[in-house]
Amino acid sequence: MTPESMPDGESRGGGARQYPRPTRRGVLLGVSLAGLGGALAGCSTAAVPYDANEAGVAPGGQVQGAMANPAATSSQGGMSTAGGMPSSPAPGGGMPSDKPKKAVKPAGTVLGAAGEVPVGGGKIYTAAKVVVTQPARGRYKAFSAVCTHVGCIMSKVANGTIDCPCHGSEFKITTGAVVTGPAPSPLPEKQIKIVNGMIVLL
Repeated sequence: MTPESMPDGESRGGGARQYPRPTRRGVLLGVSLAGLGGALAGCSTAAVPYDANEAGVAPGGQVQGAMANPAATSSQGGMSTAGGMPSSPAPGGGMPSDKPKKAVKPAGTVLGAAGEVPVGGGKIYTAAKVVVTQPARGRYKAFSAVCTHVGCIMSKVANGTIDCPCHGSEFKITTGAVVTGPAPSPLPEKQIKIVNGMIVLL
């Protein structure tokens, strides 16, 4: 066999055997296989639903298999979370509050403790210009403490009457009616109520 007719794999000089040079087609095939292997190595082998999106999330919102992030999935109040989004309900969502309710403050002006008003007598609240009497135990009455004569403020409650210091007018602790003049008319009645042992002027 002449050197010209020898195949490319054999040396024309009779020396060591040489392998053929790779063709362009072989190089491209090798690169393609290497890239495919790298891509497969980075892919998950977890089962993904047929109709899942690119993130592996099924239409129901559940992340399947290894594509779910266990650190981002938790259970709070029986509700599942995914993707790091909290499942806590929106404000005003109707969930019961654990905070204790504050005591409702009575509407009106608190004059003082009901225990300060003696049975058969009364107490004058000068700042509010009100006199509160207790003609019988547990029965409270309230009147204006301004005398109907010339507008003086009452000074004391004694012997069943509310007394004016200016001209000696006296009024009944039960009705506010005039007992002794010169006051021409009874004391106007005021509305009160007892709330938690306190006298509240309405």
